[in-house]
Amino acid sequence: MNRNLFIALFLLLSVSTTAQKIKPPIEKEKWHWGNPNKQDTSAGYAQTVKVGDVLYISGTVATDITEEGVKRLYSALERSLKQYGLTFQHVVKENLYTTDIELMKQFNFVRKQFYKGDFPAATWVQIVRLYMPDAKLEIELIAHFPKL
Repeated sequence: MNRNLFIALFLLLSVSTTAQKIKPPIEKEKWHWGNPNKQDTSAGYAQTVKVGDVLYISGTVATDITEEGVKRLYSALERSLKQYGLTFQHVVKENLYTTDIELMKQFNFVRKQFYKGDFPAATWVQIVRLYMPDAKLEIELIAHFPKL
């Protein structure tokens, strides 16, 4: 084997082996409604996942789009935030999915009360249905921890 071919093969194998090194998993802190496993293994999700200074809150659902239903949903989101000492003022992104966006608009005043005038970036989408067949509204959040 000539020397140039040997060097080329050596370099190719070195790059290939380096690229295939498995990166260590990221550190995740989870919470799931008091579940000791900190996640739901039947559906396959955790209610919250904290990575670094970011908290991801899974979609929380309401089966009715009424003043009480929206308040109950945002209270559940508030509970998720409080598990980490956060409030709605730490929320930077909100994704809202609903089967009736016009009806949700009527109860936006309930949502606004939780944010106390400090609103996040938000996306509202009307969809045909959600994971739970009787759910009418689902909201997920992303919150940031303050720098200390």
